[in-house]
Amino acid sequence: MSGGPEAARPRAALFELDEIETLARQAGAALHCRSVCEITTGGAAYPVYALTLGNPAPECAAVGFFGGVHGLEHIGAQVVLACLRSIVARLAWDDSLHHLLEHLRLVFMPVVNPGGMLRRTRANPRGVDLMRNAPVEAATGAAFMLGGQRLSATLPWYRGVAGQPMEAEAQALCEVVTAELLPHRLAISVDCHSGFGLSDRLWFPYAHTARPIAQLPELQAFKALLDATLLHHRYVFEPQSRQYLTHGDLWDHLHQVSLAAGDRVFLPLTLEMGSWLWVKKNPRQLFTRHGIFNPLIAHRQQRVLRRHMGLLDFVMRAAMSHARWLPAPAEREALQRQALAHWYGPRAW
Repeated sequence: MSGGPEAARPRAALFELDEIETLARQAGAALHCRSVCEITTGGAAYPVYALTLGNPAPECAAVGFFGGVHGLEHIGAQVVLACLRSIVARLAWDDSLHHLLEHLRLVFMPVVNPGGMLRRTRANPRGVDLMRNAPVEAATGAAFMLGGQRLSATLPWYRGVAGQPMEAEAQALCEVVTAELLPHRLAISVDCHSGFGLSDRLWFPYAHTARPIAQLPELQAFKALLDATLLHHRYVFEPQSRQYLTHGDLWDHLHQVSLAAGDRVFLPLTLEMGSWLWVKKNPRQLFTRHGIFNPLIAHRQQRVLRRHMGLLDFVMRAAMSHARWLPAPAEREALQRQALAHWYGPRAW
């Protein structure tokens, strides 16, 4: 495990970082853990870790799991860590896991925003919302404030200063995706969040426009595979633009970067866990800033972790087996028509 310089003072406890370091030690040489940047807050430095394992060959597929982009949403980091914890435990005995890792690259960034998680804020310590920070502009119709604002870092959904580089955490995520996911024939990312509605959603780009993305046929094929495999699942699978438009979405930006390699397929997904359901079951959470976005009762948290492990396992297996379901060129037009009818209605593009 590699990292940066020593912190100026001992860092405050952050359970998720401690667990990453413990898992890296347990896995040994099978798992590479590195600090891709350090964030200083309260006089101490906190690493942003990226962990990788499996086959790095470009002809293999790659999957990335991301969490903790918003500091209030600890449950997203915990879902990613639960997946990593299961993989590390299985390294010692599971032949099927080793077979999967021979044909798949795995990337984990469980805590993208350690400063925000420590401070219990959505934004990073500089007050910037990392999911409004990319150089992507919504042409028209971005949600007021929610879609990103440049008025003040003291207000939510602050985008940062126009024309300035992205925040260090956002740049680190983009660098990891560009280096570890985009070179592969197929790459899928799952960014774990909470805080929208009563249903669990799987969002895909775009967030800045209602226009469909280039890989719509591949997403339609993936959705059909998901529906046929995870029977009676509870995920609403849709473009984020069906709910609201935003500026600065990191996954919109990275999808646009991926288009430069025309023979590659990159499918960025956001798991948006419906935290309003937790509030409905436990209204006292309304009186705690941290609790609104996380299941506070232990058995509910355990249920959330169990529920999404099946999805993350499905994503890994689907990526490894991409040759069996990715549409051939002759199939793409029919899948495009199906997807447009399902998600975009009669509008012609």
